[in-house]
Amino acid sequence: MVTFVPLLPAEIVAALPERAQEVVEYRKSGLSLNHVQGCPLGCAYCIRHTYGLWDANTPAALMTDAEAVEQLVNHRYFKPHKTPLQIFNRSTDPFLAGVRDHLFAVLEDLDARGLTNHVLVITRAVVRDTDCARLNALKNLKVTLLFTYSGIEDRRVEPYPSSVAAASLRRATAYGSAQEPRRYRTILYWRPLVPGLNDTDDHLQRAVELSRSADATVFTGLFYRDQIAEYYKANGIPEPYEGTARRKIVPEALDRRVIDAFAARPKGASPLFRKTSCAVSYTHGLPDYNGHYGIRELCDICPMAQLKLCAGSHQVPTTRAFLDAAAELPEAADLEVLDITGRAVQVEGLASEQPRYFLQHAFAFQVHDAGHPHHLNRHGRADIGWEATTND
Repeated sequence: MVTFVPLLPAEIVAALPERAQEVVEYRKSGLSLNHVQGCPLGCAYCIRHTYGLWDANTPAALMTDAEAVEQLVNHRYFKPHKTPLQIFNRSTDPFLAGVRDHLFAVLEDLDARGLTNHVLVITRAVVRDTDCARLNALKNLKVTLLFTYSGIEDRRVEPYPSSVAAASLRRATAYGSAQEPRRYRTILYWRPLVPGLNDTDDHLQRAVELSRSADATVFTGLFYRDQIAEYYKANGIPEPYEGTARRKIVPEALDRRVIDAFAARPKGASPLFRKTSCAVSYTHGLPDYNGHYGIRELCDICPMAQLKLCAGSHQVPTTRAFLDAAAELPEAADLEVLDITGRAVQVEGLASEQPRYFLQHAFAFQVHDAGHPHHLNRHGRADIGWEATTND
């Protein structure tokens, strides 16, 4: 049975916060489509806090699926067969009741157009056998399911149990047969890891074991923004850090403990990655579309075959080619290229992150904003929990 969420009247949509009205938004791992908004799962650290959508607990649509797809494929940032896409990763879960029908409407529309773009679908909800069959029927898109799992047991922080995501991951990965191989890929999205909350040896070992049911594993930390910190304080939730940060927080000691836990992983455990795009690309047998290969210290845990694949595609862009690509974007009119090395293009003059992500994917090469420097060995993470080091 097809069940769609309510369609909001135009006047209600117009009254939403400005960023909530922007249904197509570029994020680091892809161009994100979010015309369905609202989630009842109640994770205290949800990014919805930063969009003015925390109180939107019931999913609703801002436009029809057909209108949303047209807005996506006609967006200035969209490149057929190249731009990585994300569906419903900002303000709802794509496999909630009602929302899943919108997810499949979008996926099947894009697939019917013959598009071969990466599509990332992030969930912590129930994925059924019928969902797996429908996903596997897609012929063109490179679909990756990322199952958010933390193992957090404090229901003030995460009311919806991680066991649901674990069961969905196992089910989705087990799907398929010799006659009908599984076309989509699965990732254990181990996040957010927070010291003192879900980083005991037992937590780590449970995640290592669960990784055996995934094509790859990514681990990352907590986005602890000001709005989220305010929510923690107002609701008496213990604050995980003394300060907030614009990047995810993974302290150095925690990074090392995770790496060590996987170093002695049991037979069949999936490869571990620090970056989402690295894992997604690996599962499809492709080089990283975010061009992390230039940041060599990121790659110390990657499979050798993947390193060779990324090395073979790693090309440093010329300043002329980079500026020509940026000229497509009105919001990049003030862009200046400060330096280009084998690690990254260093730029300034961008008012937002979105054009930077567009250029990063256009060249499959890292683009760093001088106003937000990347520090050596911190893997693009917040400074909290790391010793002082030199910038890239």
